[in-house]
Amino acid sequence: MDAALANLRERIVAANKTRTPLRLRGAGTKDFYGEALAGEILDTREHAGIVNYEPSELVITARCGTPLSEIERALAAQGQFLPFEPPAFGGDPTIGGVAAAGLSGPRRASAGALRDFVLGVALLDAQGELLYFGGQVMKNVAGFDVSRLLCGSLGVLGLIAEVSLKVLPRPRVETTLRFECSAAQAFEHCNRWRAQALPISATSWYAGSLCVRLSGSASALRAARATLGGETQDAGQAQAWWQDLRDQTHAFFHHARGARLWRLSLPATAALEISGGDLLEWSGALRWLWSDAPASAIRGVAEKLGGTATIWRGVRDASMFHPLAPLNLELHKRLKTQFDPHGIFNRGRLVAEF
Repeated sequence: MDAALANLRERIVAANKTRTPLRLRGAGTKDFYGEALAGEILDTREHAGIVNYEPSELVITARCGTPLSEIERALAAQGQFLPFEPPAFGGDPTIGGVAAAGLSGPRRASAGALRDFVLGVALLDAQGELLYFGGQVMKNVAGFDVSRLLCGSLGVLGLIAEVSLKVLPRPRVETTLRFECSAAQAFEHCNRWRAQALPISATSWYAGSLCVRLSGSASALRAARATLGGETQDAGQAQAWWQDLRDQTHAFFHHARGARLWRLSLPATAALEISGGDLLEWSGALRWLWSDAPASAIRGVAEKLGGTATIWRGVRDASMFHPLAPLNLELHKRLKTQFDPHGIFNRGRLVAEF
C-alpha cells in the first residue's frame, strides 16, 4: 500500500472509530449531484496515477484521484477512448468520482453506460480493508457483481481506490447530420432509425433541430447519409455541440426557464409531449425539461411512462432523486449496513435515510 492510500486508510479508520462522517471528494465537479454534502472532506486526489494500460488488451487501470484528462490523453495517444463519454461539467473530474457518479454522455444509447465498461474496482471499506472486486478482463465475475454496484453509488459504500475500465478504438470517421423538425417529428425519426442497422452513435433534439452523429467506417457513413438525408454539419461546430452536450456547458443547462431542470429517464418509445424549449437525447430515452410544476406531478407522469425523474438543477423543495420503492430502499439500507455499518461515508448523499 503506497503512502497516499495509507494516509486515506488512516483517516477512514479513525473516522470509523469515532463515528465521524466523511465526505469523499475529488475535483468537486459533481458537488451539485446528490441529496446532501456532509462530513469532513476526504480529498482523494493524492492517490493518483495510471497503474496499468494495455492498449492491445483494451484495458486501463487507474487510481481514484487520477484526473479524467490524464486518462483521456493516454488513450488518445493510442487512438482509443472511453466509449461512455463521461461528463466533466466544465472541470476535470477524477476517475474515482466518474465511477462513483456513474454518469454517461451522448454515446450512452449506442455504446452502453459506464457500468458496462467497469471490469474491476478496489474498494477501501470503513474498517480500512482494501477489497478487490472483478478484475482486468471481461467475463471474470461469478455471482453478485459488486464492481457495477459501486457505479452510481456516490461513495456511500466506501472509497473506490482503483478502477479498471474497458476502452475501445476511436471510430475511423465521424460526421453529424442536422434535420429541421419538431420534437414530435424528431421522436418519430429516432424511433424508426433505432430499428435499422445504422451507425448512429448519438442523437439530440433542441430548438427545432435534430442532430444525429454517425460513427464508423467511411463506407458505412456514406451509406447512412444516403439513407437518412439531412444537412451535413461543419466538423468543428458538430464537435463543439457534442462536447457542450456531454459536459453540460451549453446555456440550456444553466438558464432557468422554470423553477427546476428535470432529468427524465424514460423508455425510448414512451410518448411524452415536450415543448420547444426542452432537450431530448438518447433517441428519446433521456429528456431534459425546465418546469415549475410540482415535483409530484412530474414524477407521477414519469412513473406512468415507466421511468424516473431527477431534479437536476434549480429549486430543491423535494428529494433530488426519484424516491425508491420500499423494497429497493430496504435493499439499499442492507447494502449500506453491510459495507458501512456506522454510516461514515457520504452520509445522506444518495438516500436521505442513510
